[in-house]
Amino acid sequence: MRSPSALLLLAFLGACSTADTLSLAPSGKSSTLAGVSVKNPRFSDSDPHQWDSGAPWTYAIHGTDVSKYQTSIDWQTARGSGISFAFIKATEGGDRIDDYFAEHWRATRAAGVPRGAYHFYYFCRPAAEQARWFIQNVPNEASALPPILDMEWNPDSPSCKLRPPATTVRSEMKTFLDIVEKYYGKKPIIYTSVDFFDDNDLSTFRGYPYWLRSVAGHPTQKYGDHPFTFWQYTGTGVVPGISGNADINVFNGSEQAWKKWLAVNTR
Repeated sequence: MRSPSALLLLAFLGACSTADTLSLAPSGKSSTLAGVSVKNPRFSDSDPHQWDSGAPWTYAIHGTDVSKYQTSIDWQTARGSGISFAFIKATEGGDRIDDYFAEHWRATRAAGVPRGAYHFYYFCRPAAEQARWFIQNVPNEASALPPILDMEWNPDSPSCKLRPPATTVRSEMKTFLDIVEKYYGKKPIIYTSVDFFDDNDLSTFRGYPYWLRSVAGHPTQKYGDHPFTFWQYTGTGVVPGISGNADINVFNGSEQAWKKWLAVNTR
């Protein structure tokens, strides 16, 4: 495990978003979805981590990510509690679409929650085929957040136990990302976990906004100085409007930085 950063550094990271350095040039157009109902929300957690530094509630903007396992959601209530964005599972591999994607996609828009779609990568299909499947099923909407590529090992898969070498993983990621970026006109976001990040030397895979999972320590403790735009800090959160355990994330920046990021990335 890497050495923890000093508290001063963590406070600085919470105030200064790395997202700004990864975005396109500002367009000057404000987003109609930039409203934040609750700043610095502190959600309950069914299995809370004891944060020694860099606690999630020091970040102004929080959001969630969902799939069919959350079933139907009261997005108005979730937004009112402090959910300012949502990442929605859309596709997996080259032939699966999440059962609740269409519902979540419509309902978040109706509730005024900025949202983006993510693809869960499957290691037994070519990247180009998976990119085409994502494009086939996810609308190209200017108001949507950038597309997301979810890269993590899936040892419980009943059909694919393959773990390609790191060079192959990075090459396939680049193929998927290039195709999707060209179609949607937005730089995709990469979601990953600590083990996958380390196993595949993703510290060398730069140039994309990262959404990092780290539920037992601040990202600087788990990923070193690798920049991140979003941080998933729990999978056992309690969010009004969502049944059962909820994933909760933060945006790495201030409310002002969030509004700027939205204006740049929702057009």
